[in-house]
Amino acid sequence: MATDYDAPRKTDEELAEDSLEELKARRAEKSSGAVDVDEAELAETLELPGADLSDENLAVRVVPKQSDEFTCMSCFLVHHRSQLHHEGRKGPICTECA
Repeated sequence: MATDYDAPRKTDEELAEDSLEELKARRAEKSSGAVDVDEAELAETLELPGADLSDENLAVRVVPKQSDEFTCMSCFLVHHRSQLHHEGRKGPICTECA
């Protein structure tokens, strides 16, 4: 937004009046744009922790470990070779576990 530095400046009273008018206008805009929401419909879409998901089918594609990956022997997560900290007695250890 461009600012005209040569324009006369407003007094504190004018600024206060402008800001009050802007606040009133914003309040009117917010109240007029209210949308009726069906609470029952909204409640049906919410997933609560501990909900029974026994009838849900989950599809996950499992990809085998790649040649540039290793399994950390401390956290047992598969990491990229760039995350390798060192090869211990038990096997590779990632930077997070080292």
